[in-house]
Amino acid sequence: MIAGLNLSELGELAVLLVVVGAIAGFLAGMFGIGGGAVLVPVLYECFRLAGVPLEVRMPLCIGTSLAIIIPTAVRSYTAHRARGSVDMEILRKWAIPVLLGVIVGSVIARYAPERLFKIVFVIVAWAAAARLLFGRQDWRFGDDLPKGFLMNLYGWIVGLLSTLMGIGGGLFSNLLMTFYGRSIHQSVATSAGLAVLISIPGALGYVYAGWPAATRFPDVLALQFPFAIGYISLIGAALVMPTSLLVAPLGVKVAHAMSKRALEISFGLYLLTMGTRFFIALIYA
Repeated sequence: MIAGLNLSELGELAVLLVVVGAIAGFLAGMFGIGGGAVLVPVLYECFRLAGVPLEVRMPLCIGTSLAIIIPTAVRSYTAHRARGSVDMEILRKWAIPVLLGVIVGSVIARYAPERLFKIVFVIVAWAAAARLLFGRQDWRFGDDLPKGFLMNLYGWIVGLLSTLMGIGGGLFSNLLMTFYGRSIHQSVATSAGLAVLISIPGALGYVYAGWPAATRFPDVLALQFPFAIGYISLIGAALVMPTSLLVAPLGVKVAHAMSKRALEISFGLYLLTMGTRFFIALIYA
């Protein structure tokens, strides 16, 4: 028995993580997101059952999610770029602002009130869903993305909030790009590249932020090396990554086979579902 769980229960958790990895990989390829919106809630429940203390459970979920996103995002981005759908100019413009946002997010993650970021997630997810499901082409901020300070500010915000929420940034960047007249296919493809920019420094930041956790909780096996390093669960990542990597290209194929409107509706329904889930969590917290 480990962490109060028998071998059968541990096996069920392992199977759950493998299945979730496949779902996250498919969504990463299809919608250009990292899959963190799927991973974080499931990891939270798994770590609760494994006896991880409440005060470090959410950071462990977020750090692990960001680590899992890295290979999935790289594979998704590579597949989209091979089809010529990625706007490299946007990635170049956002590289530094996003990195700065990730750094700030990594520093304040352990101190920020969890409820605040759930509220932000709900608002952004519902706004994006409304735009994709019901919006007309004239529902936009402009005909093209801005330049200069505002563009840099958008990148910083995307990096900051994505790091604090353990997602790859696709949720925010998809919303911004479609509100500025970019096609859903290009938004999805470019967001896959953005997930790479966010997940790598974000995961490293959570290793640093969680380094003292093993010493603070010496009796919690899930926080000790080689089971974890900082706020990254190596066991969780090892179970989720393989299926996530295998399924990501399938999501890319499905995305490019769908019409623009079908992809908009699919992504809109996904965002509506995720936003509603977090809203219910806020109400009953």
